[in-house]
Amino acid sequence: MDKIKLIEITARLMESPKGILAIDESLLTCGKRFETLGVPNTEEKRRDYRELLVTAPDIEKYISGYIFFDETIKQFTKEKRTFTSILQTKGVNIGIKVDQGLTDLSLHPGEKITQGLDGLSERLKEYKNMGATFAKWRAVYTIGENTPSEDCMRENARVLGKYAALCQEFSIVPIIEPEVLIDGDHNIEKCYEVTSKNFDIIFAEMWKLGVFIPGVILKTSMILPGKDAAEKASPEKIAEATLRCLKAHVPVGIGGIVFLSGGQADEDATLNLNAMHQGEPLPWPLTFSYGRAIQNPALQSWAKNPEDINSAQELLVQMARNNSLASIGEYKK
Repeated sequence: MDKIKLIEITARLMESPKGILAIDESLLTCGKRFETLGVPNTEEKRRDYRELLVTAPDIEKYISGYIFFDETIKQFTKEKRTFTSILQTKGVNIGIKVDQGLTDLSLHPGEKITQGLDGLSERLKEYKNMGATFAKWRAVYTIGENTPSEDCMRENARVLGKYAALCQEFSIVPIIEPEVLIDGDHNIEKCYEVTSKNFDIIFAEMWKLGVFIPGVILKTSMILPGKDAAEKASPEKIAEATLRCLKAHVPVGIGGIVFLSGGQADEDATLNLNAMHQGEPLPWPLTFSYGRAIQNPALQSWAKNPEDINSAQELLVQMARNNSLASIGEYKK
């Protein structure tokens, strides 16, 4: 583990006023989004769309890193340039999703555990040789009458900790993504309770495994009411609850915190982030790592007119700029 290198990479990823763009959709997820817009889910179509994302002019002003999927990190432009070389030329860090999806947690109906530890060392070595400087691993938790269980939290924390430790052995910065899903009718207080307990379990496991916390980035969901909740919450209330949770349950020394959009409407994700930067200085860098909330307008434009790359790229950069402004509290609706 090279602690100095981990800190340097983390600092580049958390450079203000930038965020991280997630384009790490699995083949299944990508296919569902394409199908909704009438786009064939072929390797060539996925490559065309991702080339648009990678080559967008000036995106590096607002984005410090891209998170790739296994297929994407190995793809080329029509001119036979690797996607990775284009980002390196722009000074953008290359990230890679290394988990291999969800599987059922034994004896816990409806709960999931993330798989992918088998062979992870070999994959990390391969991705590092391709230029990856950081990685991502996602775990999910559903709020219900009896979920998430403590067993689910502890088992996912154990896996997240092992993943983070392995990444750091290769001097790759691990992003840990414990996503509390927005599905359900729970209120914002229940989300706070679940997220707080989960953070306590995760970071206790990280300490136990000797993970270097300043070389870790937390990618988290905000403290939100469920999408079917009777009472909605304003950006100010979401910001207050989220910051209170983070300050009480995340180590001050963590390398940085980024948010996933997690099913929020595009502008809601931006407004909520903006509200978090309206008060006193925060103890850690805090920005975004959105996927859909930045890609949506560009994807819809490209699906309607695949030949008009410029318009789609302009929409992509505009959404990145909006969230860049939100990351310093200067976004105006």
